[in-house]
Amino acid sequence: MKPISGSPLDRVLTIALILAPAVGLLSTVLYAVRGWYDPIAGVVHVIAAILGALLVVRLVTYLDRLPVLAAVALVVGLVGAAGNVAYGFNTIEVSLGNVDLVDQPGAANLIKPLGLCWPLGLLLLGAGLLRARRVPVWVGWGIVVGAAAYPVSRIGNIAWLALVLDVVLLVCLAAIPFVLRGASDAAIAAGGGSDSDRSPGAVSAAPSASRPS
Repeated sequence: MKPISGSPLDRVLTIALILAPAVGLLSTVLYAVRGWYDPIAGVVHVIAAILGALLVVRLVTYLDRLPVLAAVALVVGLVGAAGNVAYGFNTIEVSLGNVDLVDQPGAANLIKPLGLCWPLGLLLLGAGLLRARRVPVWVGWGIVVGAAAYPVSRIGNIAWLALVLDVVLLVCLAAIPFVLRGASDAAIAAGGGSDSDRSPGAVSAAPSASRPS
């Protein structure tokens, strides 16, 4: 799936590349300052997780050359976004004096694998971007490393590490639209495309977008 260049859908998905990690970083800052069970941080966490689902869809549109990996990453990423939403609501519940699902047996354990699907989905997407050579190497590896270390920071409640990883993810993910736009503009200037190719989701044929910088 590739949205029409410049359409409202295309713009919303692209904006999610910036908003999702930015709001996620804000939630982490609130957790670090106010505590891991702060209700306001939990609310911001939920919003970031919802935006994260849009981010997953946007990144999958860049993997048109890797259809199988794109399909797997889409499923894993969206399941992970659902788990991320669940963790945000769990924070709100605990702040109100209710039980922490993470510490409960039985059906409550469902939250754990769902939550782990979020960094796994990001890791698959980052690896896909690297393999498809759609982004510079530093962007792809930044996403991969940030995703791989994500569970360590959250499970261990290591605030400084969570902050560092969120900054890395924000920088790498927010850079993608600008990197791809620059590649598209260069191709257009060289006579390799038209104005309709200017959307970040429509640059797969641009020669300069196929090589990492």
